[in-house]
Amino acid sequence: MLKKPETLFVLGYMLLPLFALLSAIVGLTMILGGNKILGIIVLIVVTQVFAFGAFFALRARKAALLEEPDASPK
Repeated sequence: MLKKPETLFVLGYMLLPLFALLSAIVGLTMILGGNKILGIIVLIVVTQVFAFGAFFALRARKAALLEEPDASPK
């Protein structure tokens, strides 16, 4: 299922960047709310995991599209 270009498109362009944005907002809110250590961990670690996950999903999508045989009608 994670080899389909459609699934990787949704992950790489929609879900993982959205989760990265939301975790950055949560991390900044935690820092401003006084929980600095946990906020920095969320901001640095969790946000970067989602951002790099999106990057790798897009790379996997590109590879899956290049491997896909040409199915265009003639």
